[in-house]
Amino acid sequence: MDWKIELLSVPVSDIDRSKDFYVKLGFTADHDTRVDETMRFVQLTPPGSACSIVLDKNLGGSMEPGSLEGIQCVVADADAALQQLADAGVEARGVEEYPWGRFVFFADPDGNGWALQELPDYSAVQPS
Repeated sequence: MDWKIELLSVPVSDIDRSKDFYVKLGFTADHDTRVDETMRFVQLTPPGSACSIVLDKNLGGSMEPGSLEGIQCVVADADAALQQLADAGVEARGVEEYPWGRFVFFADPDGNGWALQELPDYSAVQPS
């Protein structure tokens, strides 16, 4: 049986600000539904991803806005991803190189941490 990650909750303090931020990065706004006067369900999907995020403010989660770290997306080109972030006005740490890939790190307006990984060329890796 497959277990597919469908939705990750991202704790935020301001739904509109966060939605604008992620849409500016190219995320698709899939749903924006007001459940009641205190709850709003906003689901966004990164370009090319099968997994979405939900902006969590009053959805019942216990994480504080900005407390999420380690959301990771795979990109084809870390340098192009860094440029895309810069073009969108997002501050990001430059490309960092590791044996397991090239990474760009950035945070959303609340401080939730993201990593964009360019995978290494596994065809060039010699088996040990």
